Amino acid sequence: MATSPETIAFFLEQLEGRDVRARKMFGEYGIYLGAKMVALICDDCLFVRPIPAAAAYLDTPVEAAPYPGAKPYFRIEADLWEEADWLWGLLALMERDLPAPKPKRTKPKDEARQRPDKH
Repeated sequence: MATSPETIAFFLEQLEGRDVRARKMFGEYGIYLGAKMVALICDDCLFVRPIPAAAAYLDTPVEAAPYPGAKPYFRIEADLWEEADWLWGLLALMERDLPAPKPKRTKPKDEARQRPDKH
């Protein structure tokens, strides 16, 4: 079951005025603060990586896979999203403690021209 647009709208409304955006990915959503993906929303639930700071913040985290075949994340049900300051605190903590994204590797323009033609 994919996340509904209404769920994403509610989530973003809770964090209005903050640098948070949702990006659609495979029918679900990645949640970004700046350049970092800090969470996922899958099946109308928020998932954050199971890092020690998040475990401490959540007190008794519930682990679940955000999608089939995924490693367990901490699942945060939508009813907890109503406390905007608490939700912002969690996302800010994730942004602070997660590593920076790896830079994308770009091909040099000359490399594309040097490929031999396949005939």
